[in-house]
Amino acid sequence: MKTKVFTIIFLCFCFTFFSSSKDKVANGNSYISFNHAEYESDENSDLDVWSSRNSHTSWQQIGTTVTSSSTSLTKASSNLSISKPVPFQNTNTSGIRLNNDDIDFQEYVNSFTRDDNMAMGNPSNATTSPTNMNNYLMTKSQFSLSYNNSKGTPNWVSWHLSPAWKGSALRCDCFAVDNSLPSTFFKASKTSYSHTGFDRGHMCPSEDRDFTDADNTATFLMTNMIPQAPKLNRVTWVALENYCRTLNSEGNELYIISGGNGSGGSGSNGGATTTIASGKITVPATCWKIIVVLPNGTNDVSRVSRTTRIIAVNMPNTQTVNTLPWYNYRVSIDNLEALLGYDFLNNVPLNIQNAIESTVDNGPTH
Repeated sequence: MKTKVFTIIFLCFCFTFFSSSKDKVANGNSYISFNHAEYESDENSDLDVWSSRNSHTSWQQIGTTVTSSSTSLTKASSNLSISKPVPFQNTNTSGIRLNNDDIDFQEYVNSFTRDDNMAMGNPSNATTSPTNMNNYLMTKSQFSLSYNNSKGTPNWVSWHLSPAWKGSALRCDCFAVDNSLPSTFFKASKTSYSHTGFDRGHMCPSEDRDFTDADNTATFLMTNMIPQAPKLNRVTWVALENYCRTLNSEGNELYIISGGNGSGGSGSNGGATTTIASGKITVPATCWKIIVVLPNGTNDVSRVSRTTRIIAVNMPNTQTVNTLPWYNYRVSIDNLEALLGYDFLNNVPLNIQNAIESTVDNGPTH
């Protein structure tokens, strides 16, 4: 159902609120569009759209900043995945007048699917046998992983990202022991990383699983964590996570797998650290990620082709990683396979694997 909210003739130096709850879009929003233009002979102007999912306490930008550079009305739009009524605001960030007209919302209807988190393959041939302690397969609703008991971390975590996973649940910050591990396994606690100089670095991000509180809570299990240098976790790594969600908002579904390699990261305490938690948790020297980008659709594995975009990165787990943007760390899947000994995308036909795994992505980065 499409609901037109109202029309603003122009915005000057202030912002204007418009609310989906007030205007009877009772089930939330999946799409917003509006027209914008320069105001008469004024200079170019910028406009942001924001929403609040916690009753005006904080605001999250929707899409990217829109720049009006013509007096002709131009349509801007963003896909949303907001499953409850929330307030929105338009903010003129340039302080220059602009025309803002015909603001439309589309009611939230989640017709997307949650597909197999491990659809692209099991790269290490992990199994559910408790005797396979360093390659132990754990399959959760929200993600799948191979756990390494000797390292106290996952070898890899694999997940699917589509609008079906996106909603309005808040980040729970509820780090917890994963009691689904066999009783003989080491189980990291929420304090295992305390005072070590390393963050509890999510592999499957909290923000990739915010459709329900239960989805978000699952991402805080310690089996989803790897020790990451703060500048990696909070700057470079999260920048790539945000770009993945941008790709998702632009009509794509993603298959993502990530993990760590080697030992000897450098955190905020300085120096190289090989282990924490009395030697129970290995600190990786690098953190890697592979992203398969597909237009939203069905039969995903069969749609992977020689032209499918594949992004692979390998980032140093250090406090200087942020001196370069995430895309400077792009590598080929072949490079990661040689480094890790895994066989990625092994559910994809071999001839297609050979074509897409040998190249280094050079596509857009914002």
